[in-house]
Amino acid sequence: MNKKGVLTVISGFSGSGKGTVVNKLLNDYKDEYSLSISATTRQPRVGEEDGKHYFFVTREQFEEKIKSFGLIEWAEYVGNYYGTPREYVENKLAEGKNVILEIEMQGGLQIKKQCPEAVLIFMVPPSASELRDRLIKRGTEDLITINKRLERASAEIEYISDYDYIVINNDINICADEIHSIIKAEHNKVKKNSELIETIKNDFRI
Repeated sequence: MNKKGVLTVISGFSGSGKGTVVNKLLNDYKDEYSLSISATTRQPRVGEEDGKHYFFVTREQFEEKIKSFGLIEWAEYVGNYYGTPREYVENKLAEGKNVILEIEMQGGLQIKKQCPEAVLIFMVPPSASELRDRLIKRGTEDLITINKRLERASAEIEYISDYDYIVINNDINICADEIHSIIKAEHNKVKKNSELIETIKNDFRI
């Protein structure tokens, strides 16, 4: 029997390195993970492809998805909508894949309400100064937008206590290994292995 995958939410400040760490997990453990592709109304960045990095849609298209319950979570962030398509996530979990949702905090808490078994991981950089440096080096936004993201980060700190785990991204390899260990441990929780436990009980009964 195929064991159901673990729904994992990875959130963090913009520039904390979520995308890089998630890509490493997907590359190192290809058979175990699947990334949920979000829908968004923001414009693509250089190198981003529709259907690979995001589903890029208009505000009208996104709002129609909200009305038709085609999203399991959605939120507005820095003037744009972001959301998670429902069908893709449910199908991959049923196949036994650990589905990663790289989303912001409001969406993460929406997921937790709908799916209490979901694992919420909050990723942070080593310091605020390091976060600022990463945003500047990324070179994709002007200083005004960067400052808005830093202001947003100071408010997002309050969400940390609502998450299950916190991981500091000081080294990409170590950070990815820590997250993988968390998800493996979740698979071994007693409450997620009722059939296995019953088999063991029957085997040891005299």
